[in-house]
Amino acid sequence: MSRRVWKEGQFVLKGSLAGAAVYMAYDQGLLGSGAQGAEALRKAQEALPPAVQEWTSYVGWELPPTPKFDFSPSNSWNKGVQTVMSALSVAPTKACEYTVEGWKYVKELLK
Repeated sequence: MSRRVWKEGQFVLKGSLAGAAVYMAYDQGLLGSGAQGAEALRKAQEALPPAVQEWTSYVGWELPPTPKFDFSPSNSWNKGVQTVMSALSVAPTKACEYTVEGWKYVKELLK
């Protein structure tokens, strides 16, 4: 009986954590548009370094400074979408070309 209750408790706890993670992602705008995601990333970049610095000073560790980088999720997303759409648009032509090359290769082998 207690083992079953323990398993059910674990299930409820894991489900609650997953639900909370989804809620936080939605609340912060990560599940919205690209602009909302970029704004959430900007907020995280502003809030995270002071929090990490406070935590490391509390623990007594010294970490190297965080690197500064300029990253735009919307530009990266758009580049990925453009690459995929470009590949999909030439796929039928490439498939025909590869089929012709394959038939030529098979004919050469059968001679």
